[in-house]
Amino acid sequence: MRRILIVGAGQSGLQLALGLQSRGYEVTLMSNRTADEIRSGRVMSTQCMFHTALQHERDLQLNFWESQAPRIQGLGVSVAGPPADGSEDGPRSRAVDWVGRLDGHAQSVDQRIKMAGWMDTFAQRGGQLVIHGAAVSDLDYFARTYDLVLVSAGKGELVSMFERDPERSPYAEPQRALAVAYVHGLGARPEHPDYDAVRCNLVPGVGELFVMPTLTLSGRADILFWEGLPGGPADVFRGVRDPAEHLALTLELMERYTPWEYARATKVELTDAHATLAGRYAPTVRRPVGTLPGGGRVLGVADVVVANDPITGQGSNSAAKCAASYLASIVEHGDAEFDEAWMQSAFDRYWQTAHHVTRWTNAMLAPPPEHVLGLIGAGGQLQPVADRIANGFNDPADFDGFFFEPERADAYLAQVAG
Repeated sequence: MRRILIVGAGQSGLQLALGLQSRGYEVTLMSNRTADEIRSGRVMSTQCMFHTALQHERDLQLNFWESQAPRIQGLGVSVAGPPADGSEDGPRSRAVDWVGRLDGHAQSVDQRIKMAGWMDTFAQRGGQLVIHGAAVSDLDYFARTYDLVLVSAGKGELVSMFERDPERSPYAEPQRALAVAYVHGLGARPEHPDYDAVRCNLVPGVGELFVMPTLTLSGRADILFWEGLPGGPADVFRGVRDPAEHLALTLELMERYTPWEYARATKVELTDAHATLAGRYAPTVRRPVGTLPGGGRVLGVADVVVANDPITGQGSNSAAKCAASYLASIVEHGDAEFDEAWMQSAFDRYWQTAHHVTRWTNAMLAPPPEHVLGLIGAGGQLQPVADRIANGFNDPADFDGFFFEPERADAYLAQVAG
């Protein structure tokens, strides 16, 4: 029986561990926190998973919360116009506003619920769970005792083993300041009160506000997520430790820049004492094989090697797709050695999917060119355009056909309008 060590118990590490376990591998999973510590800790992300990523969970029968989580049936885009009175902080309205229907529903489950539940399941099924913060020196030893070591812990010392790939990493600095709050009491969007949708609110010169339904520890909730341009008006969360102050800042920004969203948020309250999160990081692609001091090799997983900004909502989706791709590569490799060439090939297989996400995400971080503004505007007049953009969140490869080049965008809009 092949012995595999996975370091890091997030979406990708746990999904891969459970997948390998179900195929008969002897899997050890290392986590720096227990399941109970995860449940009682701070929120970790804004995860909204679309159809393909959810299907990977269903294929492994890990979709434990699908009947409880809100079914997200649409994805809407609003663009804030300039202040109506010509001032810098005057009242704003929407220059663009539409919602596209998803072909398959999306869902968001608070990762405190999912990661803790999956960790318990892994242990109950006989997996070896080690609660220990791993260092490079630990992996130096483990690489000699396991057939394969995978690193899926996306922060800290271990990431330094994986060299930044400058050709695939155009940004050296964070492009957004991130601020998340989980809340109860958010009202429905009056335009479509009968179904749930993720709302993407674009505020030129300020950043983006995302609003998404989720399932949290206390039931149905919504996530308010600001992505502020560094140094701009929404970059105000650095050093804020008090959750109530964090929420107050979130709502002040909503009232000023997205009043249509603030109108349904006047009665919100935080879901729990650990329902806020703030930070920033530079989107980075790293080389997939890490070399240990003793000469052993380890393979990076998910955002260890491809870390995109969350502006396109792809983090947990990419993690699920990476786990599924690596699972297939490991199983297909049989009893052969997991050498450096195999590790590179496993990553290259995943990159065939991941590079579409990276290209699209990096494009969205930059000021949108004229043809992209035209596409977003057209979504308000042409429902097929709105639907296609919405479903691109599930399959970012589709953006290659119409999103990046003005000629393709023009041809696509002409085809739809005709």
